[in-house]
Amino acid sequence: MQAYRASILHLEADPNTTDGEAHAFHEDGLLLVADGRVVACGDYAKLADELGDTPVEDLRGKLIVPGLVDTHIHFPQVDIIAAHGEQLLDWLERHTFPAEAAFADQGHAEEAAEFFVEELLRNGTTSALVFGSVHRASVEALFVAALKRDMRLIAGKSLMDRNAPPGLTDTVEGSRADMESLIADWHGKGRLGYAVTPRFAISCSDEQLAMAGEVLAEHPTVWMQTHLSENIREIVDTAKLFPEATDYLDVYDRFGLVGKRSVFAHCVHLQGDAFQRLAQAGASVAFCPTSNLFLGSGLFPLETACAHGVKVGIGTDVGAGTTFSILHTLGEAYKVGQLRGEALDPFHALYLATLGGARALGLEDEIGSLERGKIADFLVLDLAATPLLARRMPAARSLEDRLFALTVLGDDRVVERTYVAGVERHRRG
Repeated sequence: MQAYRASILHLEADPNTTDGEAHAFHEDGLLLVADGRVVACGDYAKLADELGDTPVEDLRGKLIVPGLVDTHIHFPQVDIIAAHGEQLLDWLERHTFPAEAAFADQGHAEEAAEFFVEELLRNGTTSALVFGSVHRASVEALFVAALKRDMRLIAGKSLMDRNAPPGLTDTVEGSRADMESLIADWHGKGRLGYAVTPRFAISCSDEQLAMAGEVLAEHPTVWMQTHLSENIREIVDTAKLFPEATDYLDVYDRFGLVGKRSVFAHCVHLQGDAFQRLAQAGASVAFCPTSNLFLGSGLFPLETACAHGVKVGIGTDVGAGTTFSILHTLGEAYKVGQLRGEALDPFHALYLATLGGARALGLEDEIGSLERGKIADFLVLDLAATPLLARRMPAARSLEDRLFALTVLGDDRVVERTYVAGVERHRRG
């Protein structure tokens, strides 16, 4: 058994739907881990008798939180993060598609996968829902890298059979064969999962979307991820391609792609009725503030989504998103809310990045908090990692104030250690 003494904070419920405090905080806490799972988490004074002969690693002055969950990120776009100019559709043509074409080379995919997974861990992300390129090899390389580290990672090859450059389009038959092979080889292996991944409606024919729905129905334990209502021009173009659909969400619904294991990135321009339909289907949304700001897409209506009961997680959306750090992304989420007249509560922010993200993926029984029996994915945070944080934290008047300062001022430098299933996978040098 492993034992860690530090301050400990995690969310046990959605702050928006729970009477009273939804978070658990132990100023002098103890976390006990065995066989990759949480044995106990609570006040040191109350749990000390359970230690026996187990030595305690004294981390007082640090903060332990659950591993962070990224519900939307693009593996093949790592090399174009911070690429200048354009809004969504032009940005795809100018930057994204050329970068993704390189993933036809297996060696490039393998090297990029190692960097990508290490960057996730360095930033405290222990679980992620990931887009691959159109190439099966890109997803295989990613799965190999994640499996070595026992990460909870869900990914899929992008489906694109139209409106993409040569070399980045596939066929309905080829896509089905690739997906069936990837599901057979990787879904459920270790902590890996497969996601049926139409890039977005513009890149998929009716036949491609119908095939995606068929594969999803035939494999009920896989996920579905795509983009929805991100950019005004994208919405207009989608309506032209699917004139029979009542709206953008209906495009996916007609092909059986809206369900309990579906995660829709962005949803910036959805209205209440669409959020209500998502909630009724049990589908989830990935809120990607840095990407929405960087591409000028718009301001996600978080309070509207939550008011309708939609499950929401946080997505970095690298490479249109500008950071791998979910902590930094939460600071940008607050700014989006401010522009909408909605101040994001810091406990709700941490919820979105942990237990909320787990619920968005249907994995709340496995990850997202430090409750007994859950997999021991957790972080050790250094709240004095920068001179500014070291000065700001003693001035904090409450736990809420400290947490808010962390989400605004924190980034990868705060993540001192990352543990995956109880094993240290990153330590800040």
